[in-house]
Amino acid sequence: MTSDAALPVRDAATIVALRRTGSGTSVLMGMRGAKAVFMPSKFVFPGGAVDPEDAAVTLAKPLPPLCRERLMAEPAAGHAPDPNALAAAALRELAEETGLLIGQPDGSPCPWPGYRDAGLTPDASALTYVFRAITPPGRPRRFDARFFVADAAHIVGDPDDFSMACDELSHLQWVPLPEARNLDLPFITEVVLAELARLVAGVPPEQPLPQPPTLPFFDNRGPVPRFCQIP
Repeated sequence: MTSDAALPVRDAATIVALRRTGSGTSVLMGMRGAKAVFMPSKFVFPGGAVDPEDAAVTLAKPLPPLCRERLMAEPAAGHAPDPNALAAAALRELAEETGLLIGQPDGSPCPWPGYRDAGLTPDASALTYVFRAITPPGRPRRFDARFFVADAAHIVGDPDDFSMACDELSHLQWVPLPEARNLDLPFITEVVLAELARLVAGVPPEQPLPQPPTLPFFDNRGPVPRFCQIP
């Protein structure tokens, strides 16, 4: 059996899609299967580990500069993250797990199903980096997860059409933000939802979401848990 010390911590990306209207904000969530190794039967945001191929995907537009700068902060020892690969992974996971696409029609062909068929190139400029958390020891899998927010206004097509989703998440739905914390959630998802509530508070839906003033980071790389804010 692999010990905690030897268990690899994989780069991962999670995408939090928000639908903002005059009546409030909803967040896209789905439930992991009961037999899933990681977080079974929990409601989560779409996301997963970065694949080696993600680094080779051409993006229609890059991440905002502040997002790139913050993604490079607090690197793991001997490992510099690839901001483009993290952004690509977030958009790929959204497409795979929900069938929803965020892209532009004028760019390099993308090999991903969904994007390829629609003739779209993934657009990272729609993403805002808002949170980072490393899975603590003692879990069957460990991830260095970066959380990105995307406004549903950037989704190409019908945001309620999940017909092209894989079967990794069930019960896909837009949940009103005040109600989402009543679901069966992992602890870190509860924390992210609280941060999102603060981020959207007082921001009219016709205005873009602001960059958070600092970025919360739950750091479990060492023997003692650490919480900090990335400037």
